[in-house]
Amino acid sequence: MHKITKFDLSEYLDSKESISEYLSQILKDGDMDEFLEALGNVAKSKGMSEISKNSGLGRQSLYKVFNNGAKPGFETINKIISSFGLEIKISA
Repeated sequence: MHKITKFDLSEYLDSKESISEYLSQILKDGDMDEFLEALGNVAKSKGMSEISKNSGLGRQSLYKVFNNGAKPGFETINKIISSFGLEIKISA
């Protein structure tokens, strides 16, 4: 009998390029809840303690940000994205 394992996207977010592409696609096709979930997946791949340290946000605050229906401010989202080693950019 074959064992079915649960798919964990965070295991595949192992480079800045893959993270950037993933978040860009979510921004293009998704909504705020999907984007926050995506940020949570990336944070999980990097380690919540590391994201907390790099962003200056407490772990509990981070977990709240990634909950469905959360309404974090731009500054919070920017700190999280910066902690991934990425920046928000708009292009034509």
